[in-house]
Amino acid sequence: MATELPTRFDPKAIEKKWYDFSMRHGYFQPEIADKIAAGRLAAGAGKEGQDVTGAPFSIVIPPPNVTGILHMGHALNNTLQDMLTRRARMRGQRALWVPGTDHAGIATQVKVEEALSKEGKRKEDLGREAFLRRMWEWKEHHGGTIIRQLKTMGCSCDWSRERFTLDPGLSRAVRIAFKTLYDAGLIYRENYLVNWCPKLQTALSDDEVEYKEVKGHLWHIRYPIEGAEGQFAQVATTRPETMLGDTAVAVHPDDERYKPLIGKKAILPLMNRPIPIIADARVDPAFGTGMVKVTPAHDPNDFDMGRRHQLEFINILTPDGHINENGGAYQGLDRWKCRKKVVADLEAQGLLVKIEDHVHQVGHHDRTGDVVEPYLTRQWFVKMRPLAEPALAAVREGRIRITPKTWENTYFHWLENVRDWCISRQLWWGHRIPVWYCERAGCGHLNVPAEGEPAQCDKCGATQLRQDPDVLDTWFSSALWPFSTLGWPDDTGDLRAFYPTDTLVTAHEILFFWVARMVMMGLRLRGDVPFRNVYIHSMIFDEVTRKKMSKSLGNVIDPIEMIDKYGADAVRFTLCAITVTGPVMYLSEKRFEGYRNFTNKIYNAARFVLMNTENLAAEHLMAGLDTEHLETEDKWILSALQRTLDAVNDAYSRFSFDQIAHHIYQFLWSQYCDWYLELVKPRLYAGDHPTPEQRASRLNAQRVLVIVLETILRLAHPIMPFLSEELWQSLKERYGDGPCCGTSGCCCGDPISNAALASLACESLVIAPWPEAGDRTWINDEEEKDAALVQEAVDCLRNVRGELGVAPREAADVFIQGPAETVEHLRRHSRWFRALVPIGALEFGAAPPAGRFCSTGVAHAISISVVVPDSMLEAERSRVQKEIARLEGETERLGKKLGNPEFASRAPEAVVAKEREKLSRAQTELAQLRAKRASIGG
Repeated sequence: MATELPTRFDPKAIEKKWYDFSMRHGYFQPEIADKIAAGRLAAGAGKEGQDVTGAPFSIVIPPPNVTGILHMGHALNNTLQDMLTRRARMRGQRALWVPGTDHAGIATQVKVEEALSKEGKRKEDLGREAFLRRMWEWKEHHGGTIIRQLKTMGCSCDWSRERFTLDPGLSRAVRIAFKTLYDAGLIYRENYLVNWCPKLQTALSDDEVEYKEVKGHLWHIRYPIEGAEGQFAQVATTRPETMLGDTAVAVHPDDERYKPLIGKKAILPLMNRPIPIIADARVDPAFGTGMVKVTPAHDPNDFDMGRRHQLEFINILTPDGHINENGGAYQGLDRWKCRKKVVADLEAQGLLVKIEDHVHQVGHHDRTGDVVEPYLTRQWFVKMRPLAEPALAAVREGRIRITPKTWENTYFHWLENVRDWCISRQLWWGHRIPVWYCERAGCGHLNVPAEGEPAQCDKCGATQLRQDPDVLDTWFSSALWPFSTLGWPDDTGDLRAFYPTDTLVTAHEILFFWVARMVMMGLRLRGDVPFRNVYIHSMIFDEVTRKKMSKSLGNVIDPIEMIDKYGADAVRFTLCAITVTGPVMYLSEKRFEGYRNFTNKIYNAARFVLMNTENLAAEHLMAGLDTEHLETEDKWILSALQRTLDAVNDAYSRFSFDQIAHHIYQFLWSQYCDWYLELVKPRLYAGDHPTPEQRASRLNAQRVLVIVLETILRLAHPIMPFLSEELWQSLKERYGDGPCCGTSGCCCGDPISNAALASLACESLVIAPWPEAGDRTWINDEEEKDAALVQEAVDCLRNVRGELGVAPREAADVFIQGPAETVEHLRRHSRWFRALVPIGALEFGAAPPAGRFCSTGVAHAISISVVVPDSMLEAERSRVQKEIARLEGETERLGKKLGNPEFASRAPEAVVAKEREKLSRAQTELAQLRAKRASIGG
C-alpha cells in the first residue's frame, strides 16, 4: 500500500530528493536510452540487434558567464530547454543537454581587477602569470554558483559532460579554428576603428556598448577659409576635443551654398593646420549648417569618408583616454579636461559661435560605465562576407528554422550588412591569440601553429619569437560551442551522434553576436549547420512598471527567491505560461502565486485519487477499463484527455510553450478537478453495500481516475518535474508491479488503453514513456458535445444562484424549460446537476409554481429557474425592508436639504448638483426595492 501523501504540499521536501535520485541513476545522460532500449527488447518490442531507441536529440546550453548568478532570463531560457530535453528523453531518444559556462573575458577580468583594487593593487603589479592564477582561483571559487542554481531549478543537463570555454579541449578547438580561418585568408590584422574602453584599455564588441541618453551640448565652431579673409566654414559637434584630429571639412556635392568652396582649404583652429574642403554624398545638407568636420580616426562615419577620400588618419588619444603627441599643446590632458580647454580657447579666439543644449545617445561600457571612444588601433579581424553568405542560405533554404519566423528578417538584415569582426581584446583573461611574431631584423613573419608554441620562425628559422599579447573576443570561442563541447576537432562519438544539435533556445539580443556566428563557424568548420531549430524567446519586463527588469530600476525578481517561496515547479510553470511569441513578456510575483495554487490543486487532486482508490487492486487496474459500462463523464474525460495530448504535442512541434502550459492547466484544473472529480464522487461514495452495478461503476471510475492522473503527470513532467515525480511515484508504489508491454518508450505506447498503467513499471517518471497522440478511438465528438451542453447548463445554474446570493451548500429547487430534445438530453444527465450543485426539486420541462420567487438564466435556448429557498426568502424580505427604510430616510433628508432656499442660493453650484444626483440615485433604488418587495410578498 502506498504511503499516504501529507495533507500539505511542501516543494522543498521533494525537490532535492528527486533531483538527487535522478542524478544517482544517471537519468540525465543519453546512455540511459540504451537501458530503455534493453527493457523494450526484453519486453518483445524489437528483435535482438535492432535499434529500438529514437534518434539522438541534443541541445547545448547558452553558456552563462562564470561570473553570473541566475536571473529571470536564465530561468526562462533553461526551463524551456529542460522541457524539450525531458520530453525527448521520455520519447526514448538519446537526449543530451550539454551544460557549461563561458569565461566571459571582460566581465570576469573586471571582477578580479575590482577585488585587486580593494587591496590597493593593479594587475600590472602582479604580472600576467600571477594575475591569471588569481583569475583561476576566482573562477574556482565563484564559478559554480549559477550551475548550483540551475540544478535547483531542476535542469536535467548531463553534468558529466559539463564544459568551460577555457577547458583544454575547448582551447585546442579555438587554436584549430583560428589556424583554419587564418590559412584560408579569413583572419587578418589591420588598423581599424573600434569601440574602445579607456578605463580597461581594450577594444569592445558592439554588444558590450550600452547607449544611454545624455544631456550634452552642441558646439558651433567657425573654421577660417584659407586665403579668404573673413570667410568661415561653420560646423557643429558634440565632441569638440576631437577637432584636434580633423583632416577635412565636408559638404554635399549638390549643396549650391558651398559648391564654390569645394577643393579649397580651411584652417583647423587651434592647430593652424590646413585641411581640405571635400564633397561627399553622405553629408546631410539639412543637418546644422550643412557642413561637417571630418575626424577619420575618431568617428565611424568619418572613418568611411576618410577611406573614400584618402584622408589622413590622426589619432589624438592614448589608450587610457588622454591626449597624445598629435594634440599639440593639449598633450597629456585627460579627454574631458581637454574638451573644456578647447572650448575656452575657441571662445577666446572668437571662433565659438554658440553652444546649444543637446540630448543624444552616448555609448558606455556595460561593465565599467566608462564612455566608449571610437578609436583607431591595430586589431585582428575575421572577414565576415565569405562566412555570411552560406549562413544566409542556411535559413533561406530551411535548413535552420527560426521561431518566431519574424526574427528571420533581423537575422537577414544583420548578415546582409555585416562588417568584419574585430576578434582581438587587450585583456589577459581569455584565449591568447595564437600568433608569434618573429623579431629577427628584416623578418617580421607571423607564425600561426595549430598547436603548441613554435620553437623557431617558419620563414627564417630564428628563435626570437614573441606571442601576441592580446586575447580573443569571448564570442570567438562561443561561436564554436555546438561542436567544441562535443569533442571537435577530434572525431568523437558524441560529435558523430549529436551534431548538428536539434534546438537552440536563446534571446533575440544575441541573434547576431552568437547565433549567426555559430551558424557561420559550423558551416565553415563542420560543413553543416550547428542546429536545426532556433527558438527566440521574449525579453522579460516588469508587469507593474512595463519596463525591462534591471537592478538600476529595482524591479528585478530573483528566481531563486521565487523558488524558495513558491517552489521550482510553480516558477517553471509560470515562465512557460507567459512565454508569448512577441518580443516582450510581462511578469510579476502574483503570477508565481497563482501557479503555486495550481501545483496545490494538482497535489490535492492526487491525494483525492489515492484516498479513493485504496481498495483498487493492481490486478483490477491492469485489467483495463470496462469499456461497455463507461459512463458519459468517463468517455468525456478520456476524450478530453486525448484532445489535450494532441494539443500539447502540436504545441511542442510549434514551440508554443504558452499553449503547452495553457492546455495542461485547463485540463487539470477545469476539466479533471472541477468537473470530473466532482462528477464521480457519488459513484465513489456508493456506501458499504453497493449493488453489483454500483460496484462496477465505482471500479470503472477508479480506473479512469488513476489512468487519467498517471497520463497527465507524464504530460506535465517536463514543466513540473518534481511534483509530477512525487505523485507518480505514489502511484508506482501502489501499482508499479504490473508488466511492461514494451510497445513504446520503455513501456506502454497507447496512453489511454487497457494497459496504460504498465508505464508504472519504470523506475522513474524521467524515463517513463511520453504520451504521444496515440489511438484516436478515444476521441468522442458526441460525448464532448453532450458534456459541453450539460456544463453550460450547470454553469448557468451556478451563475443564477450566485446572483441570488444562495449559500454554496444550500439546496434550491430548479426548473428547466426549453426545446424538448434538449430538455430530454439534460434529464438523462440529471445526476450531473445533483453531483455539482445543491438541488432540492429538479424539474425538467416544467415552469416554476406560481407565487414562488425565482430568478431565471438562459443557456443554449433553455431557461433555468432557481426558486429562492423559504429560509433565504424571509431573510431577503427583512433585508429589503431595512434597505427601503434607509432609502426613505435618505430621500426625505436630501429633499429637505435641496428644498431649503438658503442652501440652494449659497452653496456652490457643483455641491448642489452633487446632492441632486444623490437624491435621484436614491429615488431610483427605492423604486426598485419596493418592486422587489412586492414580488416576494413583503
